[in-house]
Amino acid sequence: MTKEQKVSVIEELTQKFNEGSFFYITDSSALTVEQVNNLRRLCFEKEIELRVAKNTLIRKAMEQSDKDFEGVYDALKGPTSIMFANVSNAPAKLIEEFRKNHEKPILKAASIDSDVFMGDDQLKVLANLKSKEELVGEIIGLLQSPAKNVISALSSAGGKIAGILKTLSEKDAA
Repeated sequence: MTKEQKVSVIEELTQKFNEGSFFYITDSSALTVEQVNNLRRLCFEKEIELRVAKNTLIRKAMEQSDKDFEGVYDALKGPTSIMFANVSNAPAKLIEEFRKNHEKPILKAASIDSDVFMGDDQLKVLANLKSKEELVGEIIGLLQSPAKNVISALSSAGGKIAGILKTLSEKDAA
């Protein structure tokens, strides 16, 4: 790799680190070409960008970034691939799905906003994190719930009142 190519990779990765809030560092070595292609296809379908780069280039990009990734540096050992995503738990769910049939990728570290999760044992925690969209949906549902209950109570009470008035008017007429 020429110096110009290395500089280009560092610039691209720095831009990715600055723009995004979520990335996962994984080890997907020992996968066959077919398995890597399947993993890349899954990533594409889930709108996750999978990049492979040398650890030294990744570290330089992190150091040049506007954010602090010092907690992630320990994970930059051995074969490394990075998953960039727009949804915090999407890569974790993808890794879990892929590992139903394969041993890898193995999670080395993940950066979610300003939090760092180290090690493969954190995969289940990350997969269970709620995305921003899921949280907003839950909040809207909770806010709508009391209004639905009030409307339901008023409409059912209105029917009861109408029934009582009808019964009373029929008694008066009789």
